[in-house]
Amino acid sequence: MVGIRRSRLGEYLRGDAVKPLKIALACGGTGGHVFPGLATAEALRARGHDVTLWLAGKTGESVAVKGWTGDVRTIPAEGLDGGLSWRTARAMWRLARAIRRCGRQMDDDTPNAVLAMGSYASVGPVLAAKRRGIPVVLHESNVIPGRAISLLYGVAAAVAAVFEETRAYLRRRRLFITGMPLRAELVRAAAEGRPDRAPNGPFTVLVAGGSRGARRLNELASQALPRAFERGLSLRVIHLAGTEQEASVREVYRQAGLPHEVHAFCHDMGEAYRRADLAICRAGASTCAELLAFGLPALLVPFPFAIRHHQSANARAMERMGAADWVEEADCEEDWLVEYVVGQARAPERLARMRTAARGRARLDAANALAELVEKTACEYPRS
Repeated sequence: MVGIRRSRLGEYLRGDAVKPLKIALACGGTGGHVFPGLATAEALRARGHDVTLWLAGKTGESVAVKGWTGDVRTIPAEGLDGGLSWRTARAMWRLARAIRRCGRQMDDDTPNAVLAMGSYASVGPVLAAKRRGIPVVLHESNVIPGRAISLLYGVAAAVAAVFEETRAYLRRRRLFITGMPLRAELVRAAAEGRPDRAPNGPFTVLVAGGSRGARRLNELASQALPRAFERGLSLRVIHLAGTEQEASVREVYRQAGLPHEVHAFCHDMGEAYRRADLAICRAGASTCAELLAFGLPALLVPFPFAIRHHQSANARAMERMGAADWVEEADCEEDWLVEYVVGQARAPERLARMRTAARGRARLDAANALAELVEKTACEYPRS
């Protein structure tokens, strides 16, 4: 087996043509898994490989993969809450059924490798692949691995991560730091850099609580930023408030006379990142990667109820890079936030250092790096 692995990898490293591979890419669940999976799928297809997306049948997946012209397979699955309950028993039964269905489909159309982006949607494809000797690559986007990756990493041929700190939680020889695959439009926008600023232009703050908004973050920002404006700070706000609070947040800024753009969702995040001088946002893995890509200094306010407190770990990692500050939501009081924003706006040298630190850790090539790891793994570990 060792001789076969070295021979195939040697062909790859010499630059010889790699036979087109069949890749099963499990990226179902939330947008945090679907979008990086889709970016990697496009990178794999650009290399000549046949990619099938494996989804979990959740709301929003079909919208996220709109425009994908390759094969899509949906295997219903759901996460485990832990403990004993009727819902847990139902989820375990559905998981067992998902493994069987994945196995039958892999028997009919066997992939050369499986790439799983995490979440419960990865469990069925990964365990079905393992039973058939198909090599598996896992991608963990947070510092602290989620439940699915913690369960599955022992059967993987390779694991890709975004943060170096993940090595403390997944002690494996074959763990590679590839970064977070970003959508092509974000990569292009990040490569363009910041637009020219007027010498005396307003200090632009981007507030983003994630795809569903963040009630407490919305309230803090919409109360603190008008107060910073009242202190004479030349300020402009781009606020992504979510559907429920869009109108109320807009009204607060309107009454304060603060120049603003308030949206439920933003369909051009690249432009919002490019125009901002500072972000106030959560610390999800995709958000952190996008901040680095755009070199945007940030105040991170981790979601306090995130599983395993993974957002706090992400925020600490960003702080160690010198790319962001962070504060627990419970400690982020209105008076403190006013002082923080005013202080940052009046410290351009510090913001410049944060931008430089962020750009130095950005991985705009992450989708290609992960695609290359999948190729190498399929060549090193052919189906046994």
